[in-house]
Amino acid sequence: MSPASMMAQNRAQKPMNIVFIMSDDHAYQAISAYDPSLIKTPNLDWLSQHGVRFTNSFVANSLSGPSRACMLTGKHSYSNGFTDNTKRFDGSQQTYPKLLQKAGYETAIVGKWHLSSNPTGFDYWNILIGQGEYYNPDFIDNGKRVRLPGYVTNITTDLALDWLDKRHNPNKPFCLLIHNKAPHRVWMPDTCDLDAFNDRVYPMPKTFYDDYKGRKAAAKQEMSIIKDMDLVYDLKMADKENEIHSNPELEKWGRANYARMTPSQRAQWDKHYDPIIQKFKKDGLSGRALAEWKYQRYMHDYLRVIRSVDRNVGRVIDYLRQHDMLDNTMIVYTSDQGFYLGEHGWFDKRFMYEESFRTPLLVYYPNGKRGDIEQMVQNIDYAPTFLQAAGVDVPKDIQGVSMLPLLKGEKPKNWRKSLYYHYYEYPAEHSVCRHYGVRTDRYTLIHFYNDIDTWELYDLKKDPEQMHNLYGKPGFEKLTKKLKKELARLREQYNETNVTE
Repeated sequence: MSPASMMAQNRAQKPMNIVFIMSDDHAYQAISAYDPSLIKTPNLDWLSQHGVRFTNSFVANSLSGPSRACMLTGKHSYSNGFTDNTKRFDGSQQTYPKLLQKAGYETAIVGKWHLSSNPTGFDYWNILIGQGEYYNPDFIDNGKRVRLPGYVTNITTDLALDWLDKRHNPNKPFCLLIHNKAPHRVWMPDTCDLDAFNDRVYPMPKTFYDDYKGRKAAAKQEMSIIKDMDLVYDLKMADKENEIHSNPELEKWGRANYARMTPSQRAQWDKHYDPIIQKFKKDGLSGRALAEWKYQRYMHDYLRVIRSVDRNVGRVIDYLRQHDMLDNTMIVYTSDQGFYLGEHGWFDKRFMYEESFRTPLLVYYPNGKRGDIEQMVQNIDYAPTFLQAAGVDVPKDIQGVSMLPLLKGEKPKNWRKSLYYHYYEYPAEHSVCRHYGVRTDRYTLIHFYNDIDTWELYDLKKDPEQMHNLYGKPGFEKLTKKLKKELARLREQYNETNVTE
């Protein structure tokens, strides 16, 4: 047998390790593998260049906790019981880390958890408390609370690599979950990134001044950059003179974020923000000038936070390369949902509209396919994919479908032609109405319910920004009937026929 054949055989005999990196609220628009116009992300792009880029990747419920529950269980929110962030995840239920443990894998999670209950199914866990803090965050290390100095994205990666280096049993395959807080609100950059992109002026999205005509639920939201983005909490205008005031509760939290820093961190922060604060006070902006100033501040801070995420993804890839693990380690990068970067005038997520429904998904699979995968996938598909990659039987009650055949370059027959979505958290923060819907390769049909009863229909080919609601318009009766039939089929498939709580 030739040396090359022997190496291939050895690779085949090694169990597949899994490194799953998930950030919070990372818009696909802010990864240069998807869109190079906003930021360059060379380390994330490495995954795309040496692996695959999913071009039609979506979530089942665009909200942090529910999305995480969908990933862990491979089931939609109603089936796993965690429909919104007021719930508590039932850790006694079946999850893919538990099934991997039973198959001999070592499992670990570091970073953001955000499911209220303690993690189960992990040999090691070290998680942020709640949403977590950007500077000097508090972690719960296998039950013990500890404050760690530094910046949260660096710390999360440090913990992950420390586990691999010192705690992991090298004789066992592993599944390591690295969950970043970043770039979740309030987008506080690392001190080394504060001056990045100083000279950039970001183009305004063409839908920034959307008037929401024909879209009642879109008009009701409270996630407007113009109206709802807080000067102190979100935009860091915590002036030392205490002259800038905003929403009292948000202002209190914003000033607490600043107070949390060490003197050294504050000195670097002040050097960057003090001139911005003083200029803002001097300029006295209002109207469109204020709205567009807010957008620029938001984009600069958000993308600076992404810079840190990308840098730390590079650290993980480098570690795996240096320790000869790339030949049998699957690396996945995604976000718990998409995010608005000014489209429709918004920040945040929640809606079934494309920017929040769609999520980045980059996968490096050793000796697998390279390039784009166009089939529609959803975050309920992660669990069966990891199980199948590990050679573990996928339980029949898992609702997702393994993506492994796609990663191997196969073209499975009868791959799904539509996706189901359901958002439950209302009334709540940002006031996004409850809704469910179906998406095909071309159309999206959404039903908003609870305190309203409205439908929306979009042709994604002709109207990718989803500005023109076609529901009830002449000529769309046949299409609407067909999509409603498919929606009903999906609701029956996922046992949600009567779910309109």
